[in-house]
Amino acid sequence: MSAELTLGAEEELHLIDLESGKLSARAPQLLSRLPEAHYSAEIQRTTVETNTAVTSTLSGLRDEIVRLRKGLIDAAGAFGLGVAAVGTAPHSDFADFELTATGRYRRMQEQYRLLVDEQLICGLQIHVGVSDRDLAVQIAQRISRDLPILLALSASSPFLNGHDTGYASIRTTIWQRWPSAGATGELGSAAEYDEMLSDLIASGVIADAKMAYFDVRPSAHEPTLELRVCDACPIVDDAILIAGIFRASVRAAELDIERGVPAEIQRAPLHRAAMWQAARGGLSGQLLDGTSHPKPVPAAWAVRDLVSRLRPQLEELGDYDEVRELSEMTLARGNSADRQRAAFAERGELRDVVELVVQETHGPAQGSAPSVSAMRSYRTRAGDEAVGPSSMPRPAYHDIIDFYRALPLAELTARENARTSFTAENSLTFGVKGDVQSFDVDLFPRLISAYQWNELSAGLSQRARAIEAFLQDIYGEQRIVADGLMPSTIVDSPGWREEATLLKPGVVRAPVQGFDLVRNEFGGWRVLEDNVRAPSGAAYSMAARRLMDAAVPDLPRPSGLLDPHTALPLLRETLLAGGAATAHQPGDAAVAAVFSSGPNSAAWFEHSALAEGANLLLVTADDLDVVWSEGEAPKVVEKATGTVIHSLYLRLDPELVDLVDSAERPLGEQIMKAAAEGGVYLANAPGNGIADDKAMYCNIPDLIAYYLDERPLLESVPTYRTSDPSERRTVLERVGELVTKPVDGEGGRGVLIGPSAPASVVAERRAEIAANPEIWVAQELVALSSLPTFDHTSLEPRHVDLRAFVYVRGTEPGDAITADLALTRVAPAGSMVVNSSQGGGAKDTWILGPDSVHAENMHLRTGPLRITRIGSAPEAELDPEHADPEHPEQEA
Repeated sequence: MSAELTLGAEEELHLIDLESGKLSARAPQLLSRLPEAHYSAEIQRTTVETNTAVTSTLSGLRDEIVRLRKGLIDAAGAFGLGVAAVGTAPHSDFADFELTATGRYRRMQEQYRLLVDEQLICGLQIHVGVSDRDLAVQIAQRISRDLPILLALSASSPFLNGHDTGYASIRTTIWQRWPSAGATGELGSAAEYDEMLSDLIASGVIADAKMAYFDVRPSAHEPTLELRVCDACPIVDDAILIAGIFRASVRAAELDIERGVPAEIQRAPLHRAAMWQAARGGLSGQLLDGTSHPKPVPAAWAVRDLVSRLRPQLEELGDYDEVRELSEMTLARGNSADRQRAAFAERGELRDVVELVVQETHGPAQGSAPSVSAMRSYRTRAGDEAVGPSSMPRPAYHDIIDFYRALPLAELTARENARTSFTAENSLTFGVKGDVQSFDVDLFPRLISAYQWNELSAGLSQRARAIEAFLQDIYGEQRIVADGLMPSTIVDSPGWREEATLLKPGVVRAPVQGFDLVRNEFGGWRVLEDNVRAPSGAAYSMAARRLMDAAVPDLPRPSGLLDPHTALPLLRETLLAGGAATAHQPGDAAVAAVFSSGPNSAAWFEHSALAEGANLLLVTADDLDVVWSEGEAPKVVEKATGTVIHSLYLRLDPELVDLVDSAERPLGEQIMKAAAEGGVYLANAPGNGIADDKAMYCNIPDLIAYYLDERPLLESVPTYRTSDPSERRTVLERVGELVTKPVDGEGGRGVLIGPSAPASVVAERRAEIAANPEIWVAQELVALSSLPTFDHTSLEPRHVDLRAFVYVRGTEPGDAITADLALTRVAPAGSMVVNSSQGGGAKDTWILGPDSVHAENMHLRTGPLRITRIGSAPEAELDPEHADPEHPEQEA
């Protein structure tokens, strides 16, 4: 074999102050106590680089990395410091940068300015012995297609400047800004490489050969081929896995050269795209398959395919069994970016993430053994909220999963029977196309931490205030039209109601607003739809809690669990606040009623439950009359008692003005006239559909900026208006990739999920959009998160969304309050449509309040990080068959 194929590694390691969790610029003090042969300075004073001795085996490389880490950790401990092997330190920001005081580094800072000041990043470099430089250059050309997979395995830098960047490796995007980073382009020999490098130095763009920051390069100081694309890895065995794969890839390329196999060098833009894709999603997203015409594939598939393709070389090197086991272990537990995000999601505290990465860097080479056993039979998928990529229950769900694991099958069946009995006894139903169906509640609840709920509440309240301001304006002065932010043709929207202009200025039009949210595979929340006409689900959320209390009263509840029934007095107070202005005599107590279409309404259960629970009247058209008195505003009264109703919460199937009673009396018109004269308050008034028209959804960020002078706190799903010619062309080309919906649809009606639809149906939808573009919108497909759901006696992942409710009394801060309840809706097996009318179910949603254990831990701890010294631990149990199957985040 021409190449020596020895191994070595350089690790760049952050120094972390264990008291504050922040970066520490004490590298010079530490380096003065460490041997120069293996420890050196980097451009930033917060980093130390280690350089292993040359070894010939993966086990030898592991021993070297552990030895050098221990030396640095011991030295750092004397200063109250820890060490973190990650691409970016989670608690770092650019202000932490301190330059190492050498002439070379000062010159670089002077020349590159911001590029240098952003270099708070750490990488892992793997060296494989290839002393023949011509051979090294040729090999470097051939292995580029494998590099994105190695980057994805290493990705460990999702956080920077106090925020989740949305990237698994933000280090990569920072690093690629250097003028000498990335691929070299086609080169045939060492002479060509040296000539290119000389030209770069002569141009003055780079200072010296050390600045050849290419993805793979002949080392500037060793007879090796050097891999430079990877983030630093906190768990040593992740670095060993990358070393094993890289060496096998080098050997495979060498054999192809010996056999005269022509090189298939990926075109530079495609390689750059593949590297970007790996940096963006890591192992949670998709990777490009490395072919001449690359296609996205699940990351786990790409990793396993690479190990399989390199099996002959891995076996030749004696590494196959170890690399296969390590690859399955990494796929099972996820890369560092996945683990960091999971740690952050628990409490929303970056300090927890810092503690995690320092603990892993200081810990055993194979990582810490899990504290609970894996759910071997559960089909793990990216984005599952309760079960991590290793099939391990996430900490917040330990008690719930342990409870059901310990429950005998007969007892579980009894609990399921109790659930069914509760549903029947309480008439927990909903209507679909005239049929009455049971509302199915699964016995596995959903948990939302205090941190997450606080973030969601703030964003939803903001959104509700902006929508209310828009409704008051568009049916009033129409300032937003006059200022050019909305076209005058908005009055042609399907949701526009001319009679809504009759209501008095300043009247709150949408006191009850509902929002549908989804969580993607990275844990980020997005608003999917706004509902301000008659959002349903609050009563079902409360019923789900009562059902759980009846069927599984002994299921452990977390501390600080909020009671969804607190939404009832909030609803009552909101309706009475709107109706207070219509009280006809000073001191009159306002009376509010739920105005329903009656028992045949699809949401009759909700209407009656809200009325009873909030102490509201429940009325239909035949229960009401409008009384006209000279000199007074008309009154709406309950016919049977003569009670004056000041606030009517509209839960009607037809439009109010079209409503007639059983005697064909135009009651709706009369009530509308009474409202126009101030005689009754209409909660969720006619015309609100203009704000939850799905075409209006695109404009909500503009409404927030215009009316509130704020930035949106919650993101929306990318949405296309097919009424716009340029966006329509994009949609027509991609109907099979998008979700298309009618602008006035509800209950899942008319929704087409392109990737799951037959070609004939996609073609039909394309024709419908082309014929009537103004009645459609399209959205990017979101890989919805999932939760375990009982399928008879086993747990299976099902996609979920969340409907939350905001009660609004005005447009000022504090006027919109997010209720402490939410309805988790569950899609049927194999579907991403969660609506009950489409066969979905629901879960009890456990929202944790500020007095929960989770919330208490959310605050920054004042004590030092809890870190153990580097050592050994038993290997985590692994079942490769269930470790990380191809996750079906787009299975629909």
